[in-house]
Amino acid sequence: MTKSYLELREETRARDRSLRDKVMTLEEAAAVVKDGDHVAIGGCTLSRTPMAMVWSLIRAGKKDLTVSRSITSTEGDLFYGSGVSNHIMTSWFSQGIVWGVSKVMRHYTETKQATFEEWSHMAMGLRYRAGAMGIPFMPTRTMMASDVGGRIDQTKEMACPFTGEKVLLVPALNPDVALIHVQRCDQYGNAQMDGLPFMDADIAMAANRVILTTERIVSNDQIRRAPDLTRIPFVTVDAVVEVPYGCAPHECYGVYEPFLPNLDNYANMIRSDPEAGVKEYIQKYIKEPESWAAYLDLLGMENLVDAGVRGRSIYND
Repeated sequence: MTKSYLELREETRARDRSLRDKVMTLEEAAAVVKDGDHVAIGGCTLSRTPMAMVWSLIRAGKKDLTVSRSITSTEGDLFYGSGVSNHIMTSWFSQGIVWGVSKVMRHYTETKQATFEEWSHMAMGLRYRAGAMGIPFMPTRTMMASDVGGRIDQTKEMACPFTGEKVLLVPALNPDVALIHVQRCDQYGNAQMDGLPFMDADIAMAANRVILTTERIVSNDQIRRAPDLTRIPFVTVDAVVEVPYGCAPHECYGVYEPFLPNLDNYANMIRSDPEAGVKEYIQKYIKEPESWAAYLDLLGMENLVDAGVRGRSIYND
């Protein structure tokens, strides 16, 4: 149920917004997420997915998470396959255009093991924006008279008080926790993003707690040299984790491109039996490695270097 404005305001007022060191390990950050939380994922499809935190939550054995994201990719498969979540709300659920609609999602939803709550892409953005603004809903025309809108019982129609025209109202999203990966931030949580920002700033403002993973932690002096690039302020952030290649095998703009051989390998693993394939992948790449570095080693140094070269080449152009 959507919380009232006064409840959300009280939660915001009670937060520690001091300028303090928030650096911690992946394991410590995972403890910030509680069973049953609504967790919002930053980035979009293969871009800036906070994969290291997803990896850590699965290893920690979290349960009953509701997950939301603008467009969900293989991290959604991993949430379903691990049992960490059986309810994902998003606008599209696919490993990527090259590989098509998620076979894991289709299997789990068609066998009634999980729920895929589908909204339009615009509606997801407006819901996060409403949450960030502290308002209970946002009016829109998206999804009106569509099959997508017809399957959702959380919306309401009303007549615009100014024009009398019919509009659709979508409820605000205020996640318990947001997981967001950035190129760099300081120890306090002032985060800078290169490339498309997607819905991340709104997600951070809408969420009650924010966990940042970052390619590198830089000094506050460096952040202040380019204040216009700071998209997420420290007052919203609760944890900072430095995790090089924290999106692998997805991409982080300007640092590395997708690990295509690994993504092809994953697609092959789930092709004939999506449930068995995703569970095999989780066992090999998430549960068995002793550390994130060991996980990267499994992905392969050649793939790591190749993704980095392609990422930096695009950035420099």
